[in-house]
Amino acid sequence: MARMKFLCDAERCIECNGCVTACKQEHEVPWGVNRRRVVTINDGIVGAEKSISVACMHCSDAPCMAVCPVDCFYRTDDGVVLHDKDLCIGCGYCFYACPFGAPQFPQAGAFGLRGKMDKCTFCAGGPEPDRSEAEFQKYGRNRLAEGKLPACAEMCSTKALLGGDGDVIADIYRDRVLRRGKGSEVWGWGTAYGPGRPGAQPPQAGGNKS
Repeated sequence: MARMKFLCDAERCIECNGCVTACKQEHEVPWGVNRRRVVTINDGIVGAEKSISVACMHCSDAPCMAVCPVDCFYRTDDGVVLHDKDLCIGCGYCFYACPFGAPQFPQAGAFGLRGKMDKCTFCAGGPEPDRSEAEFQKYGRNRLAEGKLPACAEMCSTKALLGGDGDVIADIYRDRVLRRGKGSEVWGWGTAYGPGRPGAQPPQAGGNKS
């Protein structure tokens, strides 16, 4: 069984926000809620600026599922993490637990009271019958039931954002890395720690760990 995953290639993302627009239009996401957003680091610094598209990563060990007091989260056979809005009480625990800021809460009223939580569904709908009106009203369009990929990934003009079977995506990204001639150093130890700094080289297997 395939496990659905997202991957954003920072070397290709051009911060066009096409993925954000595609998501909002496809699912008629309410104002104030962004299931997907583009984050830019080192903004304005020539040669150092990088952008990535961020949404729910549908974690294999999702922290939102662990902290939800009413167990409104569940995982499909494809590995997609979904939630039941009929069970959600809007406590916000999932928002604080998620490292990606995926859970969103529509603001209702002048005092910003939380409503039912909303998040990326990997275009897989919710617990209602597939492609039903009730499913669309609560969770948006179920593209996976139609045999399609998430709208955000399909609309990415540079194919920076990939969505689908995790093994296939890993093969695509591995091929890109090798073609760039950078090997594992694209996201390796040198990238994490910087050249010439302690820890810039990975520890040797069986070596001294002191």
